[in-house]
Amino acid sequence: MPQIDKLLYTGKAHTTGGRDGASRSSDGRLDVMLSPPGSTGSGTNPEQMFAAGWSACFISAMGLAAAKMKFKLPSDTAVDAEVDLRISDGAYFLAARLNVTLSGMEREVAEALARAAHESCPYSKATRGNIDVVISVV
Repeated sequence: MPQIDKLLYTGKAHTTGGRDGASRSSDGRLDVMLSPPGSTGSGTNPEQMFAAGWSACFISAMGLAAAKMKFKLPSDTAVDAEVDLRISDGAYFLAARLNVTLSGMEREVAEALARAAHESCPYSKATRGNIDVVISVV
C-alpha cells in the first residue's frame, strides 16, 4: 500500500439491516432507507449509491484531465453510470458501464478525457481488475 502524504477525507456511514435497512452518514447529510434491487421497497440500494458516487467522481476526474489538457468541460457534462449486480455459479459480482456525455467536444478529445479520468478516478482505480467496466462516450 502506498504511503499517504495527506488524508483528504474519510466518509463514514452506519448501516443497519443490510439491503432491507437504513444507512446514515456520521454527519447526517446522508440518511437513506435501503431496499433490495427490483423490490417494491421505498429505499435505494447499494448499486444505485455506487453508481451515483462513481459518476460524480468520474466527472471531477475528467475536469482535472481537461484542465491539464487545456480544455474546458461543457456545462452539461454528464455520466450515466450503470452498476449491475450479477450472479454466476452461486457467487455475486458487479459489472459497470459509464456512459459519458461531453456535448460539443470532438470525439477524440472526449475519448481522451474519458480515458484519462478512468486512469485517475479513485472509483475506477478501486474497481480496476476486479469487475468488468466499459467506458463509452455517447
